[in-house]
Amino acid sequence: MIRVRFAPSPTGHLHIGGARTALFNWLFARHHNGKFILRIEDTDRSRSTEEYIESIIEAMKWLGLDWDEGPFRQTERMDIYKAYAHKLLEEGKAYRCYCTPEELEERRQQAMKEGKPPRYDRRCREIKETLAKPFAIRFKMPLEGETVVNDLVKGNVTFKNSEIEDLVILRSDGTPTYNFCVVVDDFEMAITHVIRGEDHLNNTPKQIHIYHALGMNPPEFAHIPMILGTDRARLSKRHGATSVLSYRDEGYLSEALVNFLARLGWSYGDQEIFTREELIKYFNLEQVGKANAIFNAEKLLWLNSEYIKLTPEEKLLELVKPFLIRGGYLKEGETLDKDWACRAIKSLKERCRTLKELAHAMRYYILDYVDIEPKAKEKYINAETIPILKEVTEQLAALEVFTQERIEKIFMDMVNEKGLKLGQVAQPVRVVMTGSTVSPGIYEVLEIVGKEKTLKRLRRVIDAS
Repeated sequence: MIRVRFAPSPTGHLHIGGARTALFNWLFARHHNGKFILRIEDTDRSRSTEEYIESIIEAMKWLGLDWDEGPFRQTERMDIYKAYAHKLLEEGKAYRCYCTPEELEERRQQAMKEGKPPRYDRRCREIKETLAKPFAIRFKMPLEGETVVNDLVKGNVTFKNSEIEDLVILRSDGTPTYNFCVVVDDFEMAITHVIRGEDHLNNTPKQIHIYHALGMNPPEFAHIPMILGTDRARLSKRHGATSVLSYRDEGYLSEALVNFLARLGWSYGDQEIFTREELIKYFNLEQVGKANAIFNAEKLLWLNSEYIKLTPEEKLLELVKPFLIRGGYLKEGETLDKDWACRAIKSLKERCRTLKELAHAMRYYILDYVDIEPKAKEKYINAETIPILKEVTEQLAALEVFTQERIEKIFMDMVNEKGLKLGQVAQPVRVVMTGSTVSPGIYEVLEIVGKEKTLKRLRRVIDAS
C-alpha cells in the first residue's frame, strides 16, 4: 500500500511551499487509495511552538487535507532515535565526535579562507578509545564511490560520496538531528514514497546511506520543483505569498487555493480549473515538471473569482458572514433573511474576487446609509442633479409594488419626458445608493435594498444639499 507523509517543522505558519508539498502527498495517497500521515518534526525546541503546531493543523483542515494517521510528534519519540543511533555506534557504523562547537567553527572558517568546502574533517573518525569528554555521534559516510538517487521527478541524480560529510546523528546533549529522525520515522511509519521540495535533494544521499546502515530499504523519492516569484527569485512575502491562513483571512476560498497549489508544478493538459475529485483522479508524479514553478498572485486572484462565481449563493452566505461582521456591516449574532441575502449575493458574485470584496459590496444592501466616495459625490451630487433626485424620490415613494420593472419604468419615463440620457438619472441614484459609480444594475440594486432604505438614503442626500 502507498504510504506518504507530510512532515512540517513548526517553526512558523504553514506557507505556500509547505502547503503545496502537503497537497501533492495527499493527492498521491488519495489517487492510489493509500495512506496520508501527518508528522510534526518539532525537535528544534528553540524555534518550535505550540502556536505554530496548532496553526499548521488549522491550515491543513481548512484546505481539506485530512490525514489517516497522526499527527505524530518527534519530541514524543526521542528514545526511539537514541536507540537507533547507539545501535549504529555499537556496530561501528557511527563514531563519537569530541570536537567542541568552537573548534568546529574555527575549522569551518579556516577552510573557507583556504577556499575549501567547510565540511567536517573527520578527525575523530579513527579514535578507538572512549574519552571522558562530551561527544556527539557522527555517521560514517562511505569515503569512495557514488550515490545515485533515482528520483521520480528529476531522474537519476549522482552524488560523490567523498563530498558528503560525516553528519551528526545525535548531538552531545542527546537530541537527534533532522536527517536521522527522518530516516527512522519514515522506516517505522512504513513510508513508501517521500514527496518533498527539491531543496531537500542534497539530504537524500545522506539519508539513503543511513537506511542501508540500518538494514532498511529506502522509500522512493520525488523532489518537486521550487516555487519562485514572477521575478524568478525565491518566493517571499514581497511576491504576495503569505501563510495559508492569511489567504483565508483575506477572503480566498480553500477550493481555489487548493486548485492554485495543484497547478504549481503539475499540469493536466490545458485544464486550469479542477474539482477536488478531478485532482485526485488525474494527479500523478509523471506530470510534475522539472522546472521551477512561478507563483502568480494575479492568477490566484482570478482563480478565486472563478470559484466565487461557481459557488452556490447559500454557501457563499455562510462563508461571507465573518467578513460582514469584521467589516462592521453585521453585528455578532445578527442574522439576514436567507432568500434576500442570496439575491444580494447573486447580484454581486460576478464582480467580486474575494469574500472580503463581497462583504464590502454587500454593505449597501445591509446598512441604512453608506459613505459616498468624494469624487463620485463631487461629480454626481450637485445643483444639477438634486432636482432629478427629488423627482425620482417622489416617484419611487408612490410605488406600491417596488420591483425592478416598475422602477425601470419610472427612470425611462423621466428620460423620455425630460429629454435626458439614462446616465443623468441612473448615475446620481447609483452614487447615493452604493457610494460609488460602479454596481450591479441600478433597478436590481433598488429592489434588493428595498423601498424604505432607498427613500431614506435619497432623502438624506437631498436634505443635506
